[in-house]
Amino acid sequence: MHKRSIFYIFVAVSLYAVVYMPVNAAGAEGFPIPSIELSFGNSGDDPGRVSVALQLIFIFTVLSLAPAILVMVTSFTRIVVVLSLLRHALGTQQIPANQIVIGLSLFLTFFIMMPVWNNVYEGGIQPYMNEEMKAGDALAAASRPVKQFMMTHTREKDLALFLKISKTEKPESPEAMGLAVLIPAFVISELKTAFQIGFMIYMPFLILDMVVASVLLSMGMLMLPPIMVSLPFKLLLFVLVDGWYLIVGSLVESFK
Repeated sequence: MHKRSIFYIFVAVSLYAVVYMPVNAAGAEGFPIPSIELSFGNSGDDPGRVSVALQLIFIFTVLSLAPAILVMVTSFTRIVVVLSLLRHALGTQQIPANQIVIGLSLFLTFFIMMPVWNNVYEGGIQPYMNEEMKAGDALAAASRPVKQFMMTHTREKDLALFLKISKTEKPESPEAMGLAVLIPAFVISELKTAFQIGFMIYMPFLILDMVVASVLLSMGMLMLPPIMVSLPFKLLLFVLVDGWYLIVGSLVESFK
């Protein structure tokens, strides 16, 4: 149970790092960062030491890409795009702030992806840590639940597009689908779904803006920006229908 907690903490920190740390990068210029040096030394006559060093370099490379990979293969893309479109539809500028939107997206992503990460841990990471499975087999077993999640939410049209671009034959089973094809197909499918949801969110607020603009025009109040009048009504409408409950509930349900 302790190892599983460490795994979940690593996933959460990775997601946090890729989406939140760049926001505060400008203010962290004066923060001292310790340097790390990696050298082969006089290990040229010892192939074992060279192999260990190369493995360390590979691990560091994977860890540097892990946050971006975790974001692109999870539900984070759809959630953050929908919440951003909602903010623009309301016309509240930077309210909620970017940190709130990203933080809510991260927690919802962690909530939605919990069953997938449980399968990843139990199927690949735990056996590998217990030395019950080799690294290659553990990687294949750990990627299987993630592939299944992405296949469930990826359109066949998008998969066919990247199979055609890469000139790859259609695999016999979904498990044989390569990640190089599946990940970009999954991302553009998520973006399309997010924009569809955003369009449905925009419509009632757009109608309200048009009604307010027509009323102001008929009253001859041409110098008064319609957004100043419609904003309180949009907020009132959003609160009366319990908008956060509906949107967050719909987003979570869309992944089941």
